[in-house]
Amino acid sequence: MVYPPQGIKFKPEENIVIGNVALYGATSGKAFICGVAGERFCVRNSGATAVVEGVGDHGCEYMTGGRVVVLGSTGKNFAAGMSGGIAYVLDEKRDLYKRLNKEMVSFEEVTNKYDVLELKDMIKEHVAYTNSAKGKEILDNFGEYLPKFKKIMPHDYRRMMNTIVQMEEKGLSSEQAQIEAFYANTKK
Repeated sequence: MVYPPQGIKFKPEENIVIGNVALYGATSGKAFICGVAGERFCVRNSGATAVVEGVGDHGCEYMTGGRVVVLGSTGKNFAAGMSGGIAYVLDEKRDLYKRLNKEMVSFEEVTNKYDVLELKDMIKEHVAYTNSAKGKEILDNFGEYLPKFKKIMPHDYRRMMNTIVQMEEKGLSSEQAQIEAFYANTKK
């Protein structure tokens, strides 16, 4: 957990509180940052879960796994080369599409009930650990904020996850479904 000390005179969600390349290559764990991260946040993240209140340029670049929630704006080139994992970004100004590298990912509103639960639970955990005013505001008015969130997910990752579900519905174990999904998606 990273948060400013009590008695500060600035808004954490408007100031960088953690430097560049934080969580670079993270493989597991959780991070909650009450404030903005510098450039290249969660680059090459393969399994960590993180909540932050804004990121600089190149956030979630080459991400292969994990989950990231951004409760604020992003810099340019967000999600470049992202091949796995999911990012939820609060797009209050409706201009994320200008900074998102759309080559390998799609973005959509958060409407699936499991995504909504995951997003809300991650924000709740963020607030519990950091006492984030921005997080509290979002939770207190979740119905108003939810339509402003975007889910960023790589095209190939979505295809694999859908195939795994199809294989599990045929009765395969989780492990066997992953193997079969891999083969089904590499034959193309």
